[in-house]
Amino acid sequence: MPMRRRRLMEMLEGLVEHIKGFVLALITIIAILGALVGYKYYRHTQDDPEFCMSCHIMKEAFQEWQKGKHRDIVCQKCHNLTLLEQNQLLISYVVKGTPPFSQTHGREKPWIECRNCHFNEVAQGSKTVRNSYGHAKHVFMLNIGCKECHGKSLHLFRPDEKACLSCHPDKGVHGGGAEAFSCLKCHAFSENSPSMIPNEQCTHCHAFSTKGPMSNFKCHQCHKPHGKMKLTSRNCLGECHASETRTGQHQLHSKNGLECLDCHKAHTWVVGQKEARGLCDRCHSMKDPKTFVY
Repeated sequence: MPMRRRRLMEMLEGLVEHIKGFVLALITIIAILGALVGYKYYRHTQDDPEFCMSCHIMKEAFQEWQKGKHRDIVCQKCHNLTLLEQNQLLISYVVKGTPPFSQTHGREKPWIECRNCHFNEVAQGSKTVRNSYGHAKHVFMLNIGCKECHGKSLHLFRPDEKACLSCHPDKGVHGGGAEAFSCLKCHAFSENSPSMIPNEQCTHCHAFSTKGPMSNFKCHQCHKPHGKMKLTSRNCLGECHASETRTGQHQLHSKNGLECLDCHKAHTWVVGQKEARGLCDRCHSMKDPKTFVY
């Protein structure tokens, strides 16, 4: 009897050891599978834009994202949640089926994330534009947030041309048929000068000679789009040519009611032999233009 009991005990001990090994192996397998499934789920939540579709009705926004310049960047790169927020969201969804708190990953965090990608580039323009005074001034000098200027419509992020007037209400365009122009028609953020108005912005619409005596001037140095676009003699004489009325025959012609632009044609300005014919002899006999200044 004792021998039989001893054998039974040995068999039970062996069975327990066998079961312990099996249980340990099973626990290890479950832990590994759980870790793999958990990692796969975590990567799905962090890297797969389709995950966002499980909570949001966002077909239109999703399609715009696919067509936009940020299509190579997953939603979660900009619309991210902290680990705490993710767990709160998961627990609330399981228990209640509703979000537990106001989410910040929709309309707040994406604008903070802009700088993570554009910080170095935005000082010089953007991902593709270099030496941008516009961004340097507005982002770094004035500390204006991206969302204040860039449109918020479905991942397009186009500059909002009406946003400028919220800070510059007195900078509308007056006269010259350009009243309906938006600010960005003339102001180029990629320009590296404080004015952000390269001459090329003007010559896109206006064809004129660029070989005159003032061809090195910027167009806006004479034409004031926010004030007065067309010049008069007062502009010419008051800003640059105050002494001209005391030179040669200018004073006489001025007293007789002639304006600067009556003789000096815009952008060419010089009155030579060719220009004098048909111009000077409208009022008096033809004279050599060289004698005018004496």
